[in-house]
Amino acid sequence: MVCHFLVRGRVQGVGFRWFVQREAAALELSGWVRNTEDGHVEVVASGAPGVLDALRQALRRGPRGSRVDAVIEHELDPKEGESLGAFSIEGAW
Repeated sequence: MVCHFLVRGRVQGVGFRWFVQREAAALELSGWVRNTEDGHVEVVASGAPGVLDALRQALRRGPRGSRVDAVIEHELDPKEGESLGAFSIEGAW
């Protein structure tokens, strides 16, 4: 299963991408996380439905210092997951 998440709230400048990367790697998910230009965080993750549920809960919780107002989710075509590697942070220097 492959899911796209858009996390809205105070999610930039609070370590949110590193939090997501750590959680997703611990769950052995494939995919990536990145900031959007409009102040949100975007996540694409591939894995078993139950494991994605655990990530979903982590996204709603966020790291200390963040405030999650909404998590918008879309299921993607399973083929989208074929090119995903180990979970990484995109756009990080």
